[in-house]
Amino acid sequence: MVHSLIVLLMLLATIQNPPPQQTQKAPEPPPTTVDPEISTEFLRVHRVCVESFGNDPASIELQAMVINALNESKRFTLTENSDETGKCTEAKADAVLKGVSVQRAHEEVRGSSEGTSINDHRASVGINESSHSTELIDEARLAVRLVMRETGDVIWSTTQESKGAKYKGANADAADKVVKQLLRDLDRLKEERARDSSKKPSGAQ
Repeated sequence: MVHSLIVLLMLLATIQNPPPQQTQKAPEPPPTTVDPEISTEFLRVHRVCVESFGNDPASIELQAMVINALNESKRFTLTENSDETGKCTEAKADAVLKGVSVQRAHEEVRGSSEGTSINDHRASVGINESSHSTELIDEARLAVRLVMRETGDVIWSTTQESKGAKYKGANADAADKVVKQLLRDLDRLKEERARDSSKKPSGAQ
């Protein structure tokens, strides 16, 4: 009897004072995919050597256009020191811009047709007119990567395609797209670093 009474009292105490429950933690956000080391190397690039994209005239033209676009950006110091194979030999270069280009031209045929008909109570006469035109389309595809000269690490890459733009051929437009993408990615990375620095408490390293 006494034992049953003790058990009953213990059950009542448990009901009145239930054990504390552990709260579930919210899932942590996924870690950033940006490699801090590569980002730091990217931001340190100031002197760039542009390697040969190939020995054919179109590749030589594309390389010259990329060099010109980089030079006009005023963001990098450029060097063209290279050996007979087109490999960069400039020891002072921070990074090397390497690339492969593909150019092709094809014809596009466009056609149009118009038809009219004349009807009276005796007969129906139809007149059909058609015209065709052929246009030569140039296409350029440029895949480049920025490689650290000392370590060989690839710190940036992009592939751009073009069929030409207003007042600009396919090669010039593809080269312009490559450089604009490089500058956009560099500016975005600088903005992210600036935001991260502003979030740090004063005195933090």
